[in-house]
Amino acid sequence: MIEVKDFISDFDAEVFNTKNKSPWEITNQLDVLLIEKLKTLSENYIINGNIAIHKSADIEEGAILKGTIIINENCRVGAYAYLRGPIFLGKSVNIGPSSEIKQSIILDHSATAHFNYIGNSIIGKNVNFEAGSICANHFNEREEKNISVIYNDEVIYTDIHKFGSLVGDDSKIGANAVLSPGTILHKKTIVKRLELVEQVLQQNKKCSP
Repeated sequence: MIEVKDFISDFDAEVFNTKNKSPWEITNQLDVLLIEKLKTLSENYIINGNIAIHKSADIEEGAILKGTIIINENCRVGAYAYLRGPIFLGKSVNIGPSSEIKQSIILDHSATAHFNYIGNSIIGKNVNFEAGSICANHFNEREEKNISVIYNDEVIYTDIHKFGSLVGDDSKIGANAVLSPGTILHKKTIVKRLELVEQVLQQNKKCSP
């Protein structure tokens, strides 16, 4: 089983209790998890329906927020960014202009530059996405849509059609790079500009999620 806490420090404490849940289970259940989290927020948040924004956050003109969203202190959401909840932004997260975030967790001090897409993903702390880099979440080109994850040379079958990436703390994603669905990146991973990250099956093993 892939433990998110092995990739992101203090993950359970920082967000919510996700013990014994795989990354794709967390993203799939994110709406329910965030609705519970909304109930615990302090008076420092402005809450409108299922959208909670810390009073210190900066939401620039033209940004669109839909669904269940929690935006924590000192975050910035750039002009014309599109946030399709459920979404959780940790402390001091920067979402650049015209970026799209969908059904994802992005933790403290991480940033997208501009024209980025992050779908159905969990992004650790201090992660930087240069302009145009993408976490893809769906195999449009394949007849078989179910996403498999390769971890420690074993294949994990998720039985879901949409899952993006698990990106460990302090990773750097270069401009116009693409992380294919099911990408798992350890802490401090560097993805070069224009690089396509695809899982390479080295052994035909199967393990449970």
